[in-house]
Amino acid sequence: MVHEREEIADGDPEDKAEEEEEEEEEEEMVDPLETVRQRCEETEHCVHTHHRLQECEARVNSRSHTVEDCTEELFDFLHARDHCVAQKLFSSLK
Repeated sequence: MVHEREEIADGDPEDKAEEEEEEEEEEEMVDPLETVRQRCEETEHCVHTHHRLQECEARVNSRSHTVEDCTEELFDFLHARDHCVAQKLFSSLK
């Protein structure tokens, strides 16, 4: 009787094994877009635009009252990264 109650409370042991297998499969999957983005962020042009973005953020954060924001620098960085990603990602698609 006690064992039957534990099985009911815990659910079917086979279901748990299947759920664990599914979780392991999900963890192993890597988004190729994220991988390519990381590689592109290491290119010279992206490093330069990211450095300009960080400088702007530091400048803006150092002031208490400013109307400046870093939108232009952010867009420059995202444009450079996405341009690199587009070339590499779409060439690898079949």
